[in-house]
Amino acid sequence: MRGIAAEMAATDDIWRSYRRPRVVMREHLARARSEPRALVFLLLALTVIFIGQWPRLSRLSYQMPDQPMVGLMMGTLLALLAMIPVFYAAAALGHLGAKLIGGQGSWYGARVALFWALLAVSPLMLLQGLVAGFIGAGPQLALVSGLVFIVFVVFWMAGLRVAEFETETS
Repeated sequence: MRGIAAEMAATDDIWRSYRRPRVVMREHLARARSEPRALVFLLLALTVIFIGQWPRLSRLSYQMPDQPMVGLMMGTLLALLAMIPVFYAAAALGHLGAKLIGGQGSWYGARVALFWALLAVSPLMLLQGLVAGFIGAGPQLALVSGLVFIVFVVFWMAGLRVAEFETETS
């Protein structure tokens, strides 16, 4: 019996994604198709990414006193919200790219793959924000940023593989 109480929390799925990203993606795609759920994945990811930027913004505000923290936060928030159509376009490009190499998935599956990858990598974005805020630019930030990018690409490609090559078109 699989009811609402039996569904795993998103945080559990995030941690499981670090061990078995394709299994988690299969579970998400096995649920009833839900555009609101896909959008929630994206909005939650952007929220965590926004929070992860606070230490960096605080450092920037301290270094440049003429830039108030509130203004920096509002600018960052608006920039992240402006990226929503870009993420939808990136998901579409991922779907089209997969179709070129024989993918049989759906536009929805491609969106879930990208939006889930963003949400799953968001804890690392918190770490990246802490490094940017407390240490600043340097090899440590470059290393963490590279790690975030690599993990994101691995999660997205694993999700696209499931969405495009392991599921039927819906």
